Amino acid sequence: SIPWMELTKSLKLKEKRKGRSSQFSPQGKLALMFLKAYSGLSDRKLYEHLNGSIQYQLFCGIFLGPDKLVDFKIISRIRTELSRNLNIKVTQDTLAKAWKPYMENPNIVLEDATCYESYMRYPTNVKLLWESVDWMYGQMKLTCRYLKIPTPRTKYLEQKEKYFSYMRKRKKPWKQTTKRTRSLLYLLNKLIEAQDKIEDQHRIHIRFPEKYYNKRRVIRKVLSQQQEMFTSGSYSVPDRIVSISKSYIRPIVRGKEVKKVEFGAKVNMIQVDGINFIEHLSFDAFNEGPRLIESVRYSRTLFGKITHISADDIYATNANRKWCTGQNVTTNFKRKGRAGKHEDHRQIIAAELRKERATRMEGSFGTEKQHYSLDKIKARTEKNEILWIFFGVHMANAVRIAKRLAQEKPIKKVA
Repeated sequence: SIPWMELTKSLKLKEKRKGRSSQFSPQGKLALMFLKAYSGLSDRKLYEHLNGSIQYQLFCGIFLGPDKLVDFKIISRIRTELSRNLNIKVTQDTLAKAWKPYMENPNIVLEDATCYESYMRYPTNVKLLWESVDWMYGQMKLTCRYLKIPTPRTKYLEQKEKYFSYMRKRKKPWKQTTKRTRSLLYLLNKLIEAQDKIEDQHRIHIRFPEKYYNKRRVIRKVLSQQQEMFTSGSYSVPDRIVSISKSYIRPIVRGKEVKKVEFGAKVNMIQVDGINFIEHLSFDAFNEGPRLIESVRYSRTLFGKITHISADDIYATNANRKWCTGQNVTTNFKRKGRAGKHEDHRQIIAAELRKERATRMEGSFGTEKQHYSLDKIKARTEKNEILWIFFGVHMANAVRIAKRLAQEKPIKKVA
């Protein structure tokens, strides 16, 4: 069910001609990522299973024998390598061509949006400020130790005790939260100024890596955002940073009863005969309603003519309705204006489309999150998170296609 050769070409994977040969072939690297999504194991657990299971080794195209993989970080290195070359639209085009013969109704499209949450602590202003203060103080101590100069005096240890006593409280009063925020804002600003002064005085003797300067830029932005929120009394600001280690994550308001706000990638998904494809993925919050026209056009590039589309009420804008009418695309939207000549037939079709989207598509989201490692994305960079989501979604698709292939074989034998 997986077109290995075509996928390796779309991801630009080749055997190395120079240097030490890789333990995994291009196909083996892809198989390892599919295997991780299928098993739901952590990198270390997957590494242990690879060393002990002949089935896992054969699926990845390797045979270790008495030897073993030495470093479990090889899995994260392969993930990073693949994430650099991933182009979602190109790779999905390859998969759609391979899976189209096993689809019964490629002219019917279901559409909905979902959020794949990132693995992180629930962000609050006090937590975010303390993480920034703790990182800045640690960098200042390391810098002073390297330069063999005394560390500037700060109120870090005093604020540390107050922060942990505040966090131990089950209920955190508003006055104490305001007090902690004000103190941490002052301390963070003081630490940034002290570190800048040390760097200016010893610019000749010390040089920092690029990661350090990127983190400093993030922390400066956190300070300016938190100061603006504290002085204005607002709950949020544009492009609000909620994690200094994952600065690309943004709060996405979903309006659900269980989770009003989610933190992760928002995906506009299209489904054709039970097979999901990523139409648009972004870590910034976006309105999925205007994306219906783009979704139909993208579906046409994958499967040809589209005659029916089923989507949520948020997609039922006047622009989308007018465009679908002009393109002769039947929707499940509630009718506006007078009933037409074939209103009874239209209502039956709309009800079936609505039922299919509410059950089949919504159910597929739950299946992917529960069984294919998409409940909490534990990757540490933006590109790796995108790759994680891509393989989780299409591992679920490959399993569905494999089940259809398994049903076809007995029929051929009987015939």
